[in-house]
Amino acid sequence: MTKPPTKRTRPVPPILRDRDATLYLAGVVVSGFGTSALWLASGVWVKDLTGSDGLAALCMLAMWAPTLTGPALGTLADRVRRKPLLLATSLLMACLLLTLFAVDSRGTLWLLFAVLFVYGAAGVVHDAAESALVAAAVDPRLLGDFNGLRMTANEGMKLVAPLAGAGLYAAYGGPGVALLDAATFVLAAAVYAALRTREAPLERPATNWRRQTAEGARYLWGHPGLRPLVLAGGVTMLCAGVNGATAYAVVDALGHSPAYAGVLYAVQGAGSVVVGLLAGPALRRLGARRFAAGGIALLAPALAVRAAPYDAVALATSAAIGVGLPAVLIATLTAVQHETPGPLLGRVTATANSLVFTPNVLGLAAGAALVELADLRLLLPAVAAVLLTTALALTTGRTRAAGADNVRA
Repeated sequence: MTKPPTKRTRPVPPILRDRDATLYLAGVVVSGFGTSALWLASGVWVKDLTGSDGLAALCMLAMWAPTLTGPALGTLADRVRRKPLLLATSLLMACLLLTLFAVDSRGTLWLLFAVLFVYGAAGVVHDAAESALVAAAVDPRLLGDFNGLRMTANEGMKLVAPLAGAGLYAAYGGPGVALLDAATFVLAAAVYAALRTREAPLERPATNWRRQTAEGARYLWGHPGLRPLVLAGGVTMLCAGVNGATAYAVVDALGHSPAYAGVLYAVQGAGSVVVGLLAGPALRRLGARRFAAGGIALLAPALAVRAAPYDAVALATSAAIGVGLPAVLIATLTAVQHETPGPLLGRVTATANSLVFTPNVLGLAAGAALVELADLRLLLPAVAAVLLTTALALTTGRTRAAGADNVRA
């Protein structure tokens, strides 16, 4: 008796054999290097000109604030062709960054904050357009691999770019870093221009901007597979914000100088690089919800014991945070790309990013207050309990995400 033929599936090709995916990743590396360098240098620049820690902290707020209007900004990526939009935003930022050569005193700081605000807004539009264009250009089976490698590239840049930015700032001041970032935007634009992606002709929008934005929000919230992932991502980033605000308290408990926080962040970044490399195969094997839940479940115990005054524990938990935290972000973005129709993808991506990343800012603010009022040995285990509950809800909740659960080859 002969055995029935077994069903064969096509092997998943390596992501780096996809020309457009490789070009996109090159653009991420180039622009990410400049962005990471500027993030550090802008705060130091303001501190040098004013002596104010509060004004220096406003640099990060200026870049994050446009995330609150993400749904509206993301709609732009659905109203125009995405490749020209990527080119335009890159070249716009290259030009705007050159205006920072005029910042040389406290009285001209308004220009720096204005450019940083536009920088953040352009980043929201850029991410929405890139997500939509990648979903159309890259083999759907490779989206998890691409998003994982994108995370690896971003985290890798965070390990080296701040040091380069600090050195450049020390040698040439803030304008030198601005010039570097402008150059990376020009290089990124050249990379995007080399893409062979062909976009479908755009239809004239049948509704106005506000209604288009609302359509994206309704689609995301009404999708039974995407809503749980986005909510889990938001809760995770809220808890990550609280944890981030306790970083120097953890270092103090270890008996080290504040500079030791850089060691912990480097270890965390290395963990994120690793999970980015493994994300594609893991998503195909586990599905988006289980992959995200696994990352959150790893993050929870790491936070629970983070306050223990031992270097080995601090290093191990930093690595675990680096592995666990990106998992929910990669899973959510990949699921959004798989489950959203192309014409909606820009605004749905931006809406999802707003719901996931805005809580991080709130968590940082809440953590800054709580770290002064509560014992770390109580605060961090409480945050860990919230994360464990979130992981359980994602895996055992009554809502079943038929699509998002099967983001695999």
